Amino acid sequence: MARKTLSHAELDRTLDDFARSPDTFQKSALKLIDELDRKGTDLEITDPSTWHRGGLQPQPARIENQLRADIDEIVLLDRQAEARLARRIEFARMRLEKLLSETGLSLTDLEHGIAGSPQSFIGQGRMTCTLPVKVCRRWAELHALRTEMVERNLYLVLINVERYAHTTAGRPDLIQEGAGALYRAVDGFDWKRGLLFRTYAVHWLNQAFRAYLYNFTNTVRVPVYLQKAMKHVNQAIARLGDPNASVERIAEVSQLGENLVQMARSSVRSSRSLDAPIGGDEGTSLRELVGPTVGEEGPYSTALEDHTLEGSLHEALGRLSDRERLIVNLRFGIETDHEHTLSEVAEKLGVSLERVRQIQVRALNKLRTPKLRKEVDPFLN
Repeated sequence: MARKTLSHAELDRTLDDFARSPDTFQKSALKLIDELDRKGTDLEITDPSTWHRGGLQPQPARIENQLRADIDEIVLLDRQAEARLARRIEFARMRLEKLLSETGLSLTDLEHGIAGSPQSFIGQGRMTCTLPVKVCRRWAELHALRTEMVERNLYLVLINVERYAHTTAGRPDLIQEGAGALYRAVDGFDWKRGLLFRTYAVHWLNQAFRAYLYNFTNTVRVPVYLQKAMKHVNQAIARLGDPNASVERIAEVSQLGENLVQMARSSVRSSRSLDAPIGGDEGTSLRELVGPTVGEEGPYSTALEDHTLEGSLHEALGRLSDRERLIVNLRFGIETDHEHTLSEVAEKLGVSLERVRQIQVRALNKLRTPKLRKEVDPFLN
């Protein structure tokens, strides 16, 4: 006997109602899950061709160009469709977790019990599952939704990978790391906060790119702590204005131990083939450009600084006066539970609405400097 299937359109109508009260969303969703389980109803698994334009394009010769062409064929999500997809993902995850709890299984059991691509897309993927049929189905439903969110945001990988084009890492490798990071972003995304997925995902992408560069771009792997120490060493040398500064002076300015400074300076070395092309497959080789006057900037790029979103915002806002920072925080919902209007801020501070606007403009102008933009740029879209 064929099992019943609940379409995404039907599910969305119900979840949209639940979403009107975000605080009770999970409680309402659990009741619906119980009802669907009693009826033996599965969730629809969408054919990915529905979000691909499928135009007949000539096949580019290079893999990277082919990937870009494929991503260009993917239909992007608008804000409403993205929120609905995020709610479906949360619902499917809750349903899977409930079933795992009832069957006494764990996520580790799930990883070991499923091989291949856990998809039931038409003509795509093949899944070998040694777990109970219901568990396999629930995982396939969740994975299909996660994959849709990832695929329809792959353009973010191509946009943000350009920031690392100057590194020695291969672009296809970075793109692959970025795709994996999108899955982690999907798993951590909370639609109830009202953010766009891309705002949240950019942070994960930059962290993934930097982690890859830290760990895999040296011929001999240098521990991350030494690479980070070298960043502070370079900053200290820049402040001293003396590339030949002693270890003692660098340690004093960087507030690192002398031994760590010495280890960082002697350990962090980049390597690159002299025959590696520059500027394309048939560009000039590095050997042709190397000469006695070439400067040595060191192997560490400050673009790889391991920022966090919270730390970068704190660094940027720290340049403002107390009143400017308070107004920016209130207006943009930083460290508060919601964004405030100009009139709300004016009422809180006991000043005119025009005065609040003037202070906000002055604060934003202070933040529009190259140095401060660099602090938060990895998280801007």
